[in-house]
Amino acid sequence: MMKVDSILRRIRAPRVLPIAVVQHEEDGCRLADALLAGGIKVLEITLRTPASREALRMARRRFPELLLGAGTILDAEVVQELVDDGIDFGVSPGLDEATIQQCAALEFPLFPGVMTPSEVTRALALGCSHLKFFPAESAGGANGLKALAAPFKGKNVSFVPTGGITVQQAEAYWNLPEVDAVGGSWLVASSLQAAGRYNEVTRLAKEALALSQET
Repeated sequence: MMKVDSILRRIRAPRVLPIAVVQHEEDGCRLADALLAGGIKVLEITLRTPASREALRMARRRFPELLLGAGTILDAEVVQELVDDGIDFGVSPGLDEATIQQCAALEFPLFPGVMTPSEVTRALALGCSHLKFFPAESAGGANGLKALAAPFKGKNVSFVPTGGITVQQAEAYWNLPEVDAVGGSWLVASSLQAAGRYNEVTRLAKEALALSQET
């Protein structure tokens, strides 16, 4: 299992974390193939649909080079299964102490979700300093994250903002030194999957990668 430092290096390389909701088991592989063609070697598949678990397993088997994460982890019970499936990291929308403890026990890197200073303080007390800022746009956007991060300088706190971010808004987040990567559902939108527009996923990946490196 990859350690947090290795995960962070690979997430910080593109500075983009595509976040997908899949409806079909094959969609994970299709998205992975399209993203890799666009130069992005990381994908988060959220555990929001019946197809998500098998989509993760299939993507893991077919694309061993892909940094593969499971999103929307809501409880500790699924963590051991994700580890057994070879998933590289997890992301949760909030702070669930049991989930954090289980991930720590299994050395499974987790990015728990925070929105307030109290939640960041609680995350640090639980041993988590690399966090998801969610829902980013509803919680004040890049300016909100800048204000949230300010009191914690020197605490090695960093963020992956997700939630309602478009490519046009991403630049403001990339300009913040506390941001590891921007979570982007726009690259792998359900509408693109439904229409089979995987060439568009590749184009958006190339565009986002170029923009992230310019910032």
